[in-house]
Parts: sequence; structure tokens; C-alpha cells
Amino acid sequence: MDFSSLGIIADILWHEIPNHSKFVSLGEFVVMPNHIHGILLIDKPVDDGVNLEVDRDLDVDVVETRHALSLRESMGKTRFQNQGKNTISSMVSSYKSAVTRHANRIGLENGWQFRFHDHIIRNHAEYQRIENYIIKNPENWDNDKFR
Repeated sequence: MDFSSLGIIADILWHEIPNHSKFVSLGEFVVMPNHIHGILLIDKPVDDGVNLEVDRDLDVDVVETRHALSLRESMGKTRFQNQGKNTISSMVSSYKSAVTRHANRIGLENGWQFRFHDHIIRNHAEYQRIENYIIKNPENWDNDKFR
């Protein structure tokens, strides 16, 4: 798949994320004509405040990405407070903002969706499945319902 000018900006700035976000490296990534897919690998030491809590009542692991939809109000947090730097939401927001800023600077039309979809990859099999999906996404472009 050939990149548009906006796609080139999106690709370059994605690869800059580790230079601006502590504990982050990049997994598979692809720029599509109307969206992107990417894996952010976060290797944050446990003693640095990782928010992983085991919910004994539900017998499931609860991991907060700091995306507003993943926050649990029962944990005493308000849904729309500033969660700080180096959260998934702040990284994605900064990335989208940088792409928009550079596109606007050179007069390229662009428009991100307000939200984004995040998913915590919990094991190697799931990682492989998602990585394969990203790699094969350009091959499946002709069948994309939003094309």
C-alpha cells in the first residue's frame, strides 16, 4: 500500500512515540487509507505505580489504561480527570495531535475520530493473533466496509 502525504506523517510520528513516552516501545504498526493499527508495548516497572488490581469479587484482573472508558468509578476516580503523562490516552492523544498539527501546517486535509479503540493484550497467543491481523490488514483493504 502506498502512503499518502498524510500517511507518511502518521508513519513518521508513530515511530517517534518511544522518544516521548517513557517505558514504551513499538510492536507491529500499519497505516491504512482511513485508519491506523498499532501495538504499544509498555514495560513499566511495578514499583512505578502500574495500576493492576485483582478484583476478588469478580475473580478477574482489572487493568486500567487510563482511557476514560476503562476507569472504574468505584476506585474513587472521576472519569474525566487529567490522568497525566505516559498513559495510553495521553500517548494516543499526543500522537493524533502531532499528526494533525503537521498536516495543518502543510495544508493537508485530515480528521481523526474523537475516540480510539484500545485493548490490553494479555498473553502471547493473543499478541500473535493481533499482530497477524495488523500485518494482513492491507491485504484485506478491498473488503473493508468503510472503504
